Amino acid sequence: MVAVQAPQLATLSPVADPTVQQLPTELNLTPLVADGRGWGLGQSRPIMDWLTTFHLASVVLDPYTNESSWILRSATRILEQFRSSHARINFIVTAGAEDARAFLGPLTEEYLVFCDPDRSAVKAMGLTELPAFVFTRVDGAVAAKTEGWQPKEWEAVADAIADVTSWTSLDIPGAGDPGPFSGSPALG
Repeated sequence: MVAVQAPQLATLSPVADPTVQQLPTELNLTPLVADGRGWGLGQSRPIMDWLTTFHLASVVLDPYTNESSWILRSATRILEQFRSSHARINFIVTAGAEDARAFLGPLTEEYLVFCDPDRSAVKAMGLTELPAFVFTRVDGAVAAKTEGWQPKEWEAVADAIADVTSWTSLDIPGAGDPGPFSGSPALG
């Protein structure tokens, strides 16, 4: 009798895998923060500082377009599903502090919000349309993303977050979600 050894499965690190997009470590994210006088920009930090403990589940919005406003209620419902997971839920808004606050209103008090007025995060993520839903792992790899509003694609990103964080995903679209639509140009 001959023993057959099971084949060894090769594993690639995310950095070595050419299909995984790695965010540049010099990419900085700047949070929207409340200070004693109102809302402003907080301390900008490298992406890896934001990823030390938790993944990022980001909805990227352009406050100057209808497409991003159409998805706001759906985006908050989706992000809420992951609030207690090992993903830091957040909005990335392609505007300065004042316009981000005006667009999101009271959501700025409930969510981590990054301001990206020069769209450097949008460019680094390789986005061409907004709104977008992006899942970035703690190693800086963009594990899943979708652009525009294609509900089943947003559900696939949610499923990827759920798989990595051992969380429960959700069905998309949900009641009250808009029909599918293409996004607006991501670079303005």
